[in-house]
Amino acid sequence: MLPVDEPSLTLELIRERHEWLRGRLSQAAEATGRDPDGFRIVAVTKGFAVEVVRMAVEAGLHLIGENRVQEALPKVSAVPAAEWHLIGHVQSNKVRPAIGAFSWVHSVDDLALLRRLEAIAHDSGRRPELLLQVNLSAEPTKSGFDVDWFVAQAGEQDELVGAIRTLRHARVRGLMTMARAGANEDEARATFRRLRELRDRLEASLGDPLPELSMGMTADAEAAVAEGATLVRIGTALFGPRPE
Repeated sequence: MLPVDEPSLTLELIRERHEWLRGRLSQAAEATGRDPDGFRIVAVTKGFAVEVVRMAVEAGLHLIGENRVQEALPKVSAVPAAEWHLIGHVQSNKVRPAIGAFSWVHSVDDLALLRRLEAIAHDSGRRPELLLQVNLSAEPTKSGFDVDWFVAQAGEQDELVGAIRTLRHARVRGLMTMARAGANEDEARATFRRLRELRDRLEASLGDPLPELSMGMTADAEAAVAEGATLVRIGTALFGPRPE
């Protein structure tokens, strides 16, 4: 049941929230000299019904994010025109359906998963876009590459660079992270800045562009855009709290 102060979702409400959010984020980008149109919003529909996904797409939110493969599959079937992004941890037994359903996977958190995604992309003829998730906050509840290992690897011609260079079907497009839960704006910006700097180091080691940075959610989206986010994962600011 929705809280008494949370209105029922309608197309008009989602469109209004989308326009307000895009305006705020564009201002945050402009204030730091960044391109005010240099980011895309991934509308996170975890917990919401297919009807909400349809309204989101009609409101101009064509990038749709889901955390769990099993929950997403019927939504993907119902709204195939959306660009589907998997933003949650990928279990090894869900890689094949994930590759079939999602064009983007934000949550590649170890080399074994990277290689499995490549193998299944090869088998299925798919070309998924991948982001490497780095656990910069070192929180045990968050997935992601170990930050110390990733920092060491990003500046070297070593295992990580070698694994990315072997890809022929899947394609690494950048990095993803989450700020510490409850972080203030300064801390969040420092986290996102560090991811951008890590991306730059890995890009230099790789010798190929890594243009995407997936960072920022409702609570810290402006900090993320100010630090160069190109993909911002938003649920609550668009759709309100998830249904029980």
